[in-house]
Amino acid sequence: MTAPNRSRPASRPWVVVVHDTATTLRPADPVAAALTTSAMAASFSNGVFYTVSALFFTRVVGLGVGQVGLGLTVAGAVAIAASFVAGHTADRIGAPAVLVTTTASQGLALLAYPTTATLTTFTLVACLAVASKAAQGTARAAVLAHAFTGADRVLVRARLGVVINVFTGVGTVCGGLALLADTKVGYILAILGSGSFVLISIWPLLAIRGQLTARARDDEAYAAMPASHSGPSPLHDRCYLAVSGLNALLAMHAGLLTVGVPLWITEHTSAPTITVTLVLLLNTALVVVIQTPVARRIHGIRRSARAVHMAGLTLALACLVYSASAVTSSTAAVVMLLSAAVLHTLGEVTAEIGSWGLAFDFAPTSSAGAYQGVNHASVAAGAMLAPLVITTTALTHGAIGWLVLAAIFISAGTATLLVVRGRQLPQGVTTGVR
Repeated sequence: MTAPNRSRPASRPWVVVVHDTATTLRPADPVAAALTTSAMAASFSNGVFYTVSALFFTRVVGLGVGQVGLGLTVAGAVAIAASFVAGHTADRIGAPAVLVTTTASQGLALLAYPTTATLTTFTLVACLAVASKAAQGTARAAVLAHAFTGADRVLVRARLGVVINVFTGVGTVCGGLALLADTKVGYILAILGSGSFVLISIWPLLAIRGQLTARARDDEAYAAMPASHSGPSPLHDRCYLAVSGLNALLAMHAGLLTVGVPLWITEHTSAPTITVTLVLLLNTALVVVIQTPVARRIHGIRRSARAVHMAGLTLALACLVYSASAVTSSTAAVVMLLSAAVLHTLGEVTAEIGSWGLAFDFAPTSSAGAYQGVNHASVAAGAMLAPLVITTTALTHGAIGWLVLAAIFISAGTATLLVVRGRQLPQGVTTGVR
């Protein structure tokens, strides 16, 4: 089985950076290369879509803000179920087939957005688009679980995360052109372009099925497994369900950054509005720089659990600093908000890498898809819960609300460590074979 190249030139720091960048953008492993190339196109599409979608839905489709929120909330609930179903389907027909199918359905859904004219049609299309994207995450994780072993799975996933962040940023810049034009035609072209790039991202994925088939023939441990695709169900794995449920709470860090922090800055602090952009740019840049190095240091169940624990503490500290920024001068508020963003990013990266490690290492190969489905359903649940939880805590009750959020993050991280500690895998269950 081919593994990612872990060698690193040791001569000069800049050589290491160049080498890591080249490895991330052009990995030697064919499965990693296919996923990376596909992620470039899909992430560019996401960046364009995220930039223009709100104005497109309100100014072109003609929906109210409340209607858009309602439709996307329903879509988020459907996405939770889609993540779970995609995992079971991947175990039966193969993760590559599910990945290709759901990517195609997402692209077609994006192309259908300009045809929506009512809340009902918008909600139906949104459900297809959001559910397909969630199912892709499950299928992609199942591909990684089968294609790589041990720490390499988390490392490849981290490198994909870097690519996703970079190309989402590029797409955001291009989507900004539509905002500058501020015309109906410009918004429609941006949405159609977004859907087209998702469909383009299918092409590299078509080679993955053959690669996994070849690796299965060469892998003695995998070949020795029973022919049946039926493996243990994650629904009977109380530890995994508990870890996934706690992960839903930690996953709210994403909504905190994209929903809570911008509103907190503009409505509760004396910092200038441009600080929102600075915080988001700092977050993106730090993720790109630190995600791969951190992934190299976190592997195995124990380290992953400790990483999640530390992530909870770091996110809680970020909450306290965010809270304190409301009672300082403008300059001090900017400094505190940027400091909180650094802590937030460290917690975000560590939480994600730790959760990936646990999701991979606890999953038997025969049920890799189902286990990844539960894990990604927890992330989707966190995304759906985040706006409600954040607005009813920090944004409504200020310092007390931030303390509640901090307590949630600390509790989720600590409880994950306690649940994982002492976990014994059943005899005969093979995890991380591929």
